[in-house]
Amino acid sequence: MHTSLEQLYDIYLKGHTISTDTRQITAGCLFFALKGDTFDGNTYAAEALKKGAAYAVVDNPDVAVDGKFLLVEDVLTALQDLARHHRKTFTFPVIALTGSNGKTTTKELIAKVLSMKYKIYATKGNLNNHIGVPLTLLSIDASKYEMAVVEMGANHQEEIALLSSIAQPTHGLITNIGKAHLEGFGGVKGIVKGKGELLDYLSKKKGTVFVNAENEAVMEMVSKRRAFGEIVFYCTASSPVNPKLIQESPVVSFEGNKGKVVTTHIPGQYNFDNICAALAVGNYFGVTDEDGYEAVANYQPDNNRSQIVKRGTNTVIMDAYNANPSSMAAAIKNFANMEAKHKMVILGDMFELGEASEEEHLALGKLVADAKFDLVILSGKQMQSALPALPKAYYFPDKFSLHNWVMDNPQHETLILIKGSRGMALESVLGVMAQ
Repeated sequence: MHTSLEQLYDIYLKGHTISTDTRQITAGCLFFALKGDTFDGNTYAAEALKKGAAYAVVDNPDVAVDGKFLLVEDVLTALQDLARHHRKTFTFPVIALTGSNGKTTTKELIAKVLSMKYKIYATKGNLNNHIGVPLTLLSIDASKYEMAVVEMGANHQEEIALLSSIAQPTHGLITNIGKAHLEGFGGVKGIVKGKGELLDYLSKKKGTVFVNAENEAVMEMVSKRRAFGEIVFYCTASSPVNPKLIQESPVVSFEGNKGKVVTTHIPGQYNFDNICAALAVGNYFGVTDEDGYEAVANYQPDNNRSQIVKRGTNTVIMDAYNANPSSMAAAIKNFANMEAKHKMVILGDMFELGEASEEEHLALGKLVADAKFDLVILSGKQMQSALPALPKAYYFPDKFSLHNWVMDNPQHETLILIKGSRGMALESVLGVMAQ
């Protein structure tokens, strides 16, 4: 006999947390036996119960041998439906954001600013996909929070539409449109359509959208959907909060209202845009200018996103959280504008570019060549395509050889940028650098 959504929700309301990984079982949790390309969670359901899970949600009747196994038609659908049902109990604003670059940083900045006035729950880490968004919503105790900030990521069309139907945002924001996940989206036009699904939802529901007035791509997307409840523009002279960029390197400094100068811990024009978004959202919800400035000034990036790390006499900009042609170009241009005695870049493959991979890596090589850095280090199979533009670059097909070179060739008084796609995990290079 199958467990209904109402029965599953009643069980969830008894205080059970959610787990999808037998390595992270907590006492009394609900284990959802999800499937992947190389595994079937049903085969681990009994193990989850032995480790302390109260129930295991499964979709294979053969493993449902007693009342501790809750049988459903499809475990992933059950998880998403449970989250959608729980979301309907929220009476507070839910702000959703997506975009090609800067989602996580913008999400954290918005949460920091709003936390100056409200009790905020924001997406943890990068739980932003078809599994992560439901887990985010199901982590929210509606009695303890006044607002939620939900990050949405996607690598193909119709995914943002699904996530919007689950999170049901009242407010939304697209950071930018760039060349991310080209393979899954089928090109830039596919990215515009896919990210625009958040605007489709907000338009249909008469929600509020925050728009960077200087971003032509996002402005055009919004102009094609005019049925929003409200459109709030930022990065424009008419905005109540209109910071003026003073410097973008080594870290962003800006002038706020009444001449207030604010210095942050993050570099680059791209992060200034993220800061403007956070301040605009905060202002809309009544956070004072002073509190907003304090929040962004105190924000410290982590998890390999625009982190500034000292290694001996060297300064490292660790930006290995992810990479695509747009974010890589922005990081390279910002790095080129920074002042330093010596400059060195360590760049890894950009993934999920499909047929555009060779072309985009070559274009990156040309951009790096124009910058004339003192040392250029490339790693990964796809970075071979950048080599024709960089005859003096050091190239390593794997991280083992890269690590050996870094250990054998310690740098001094050098500014170093490390950037690559998440799958490259280039933060490991930091571990072999001389302290």
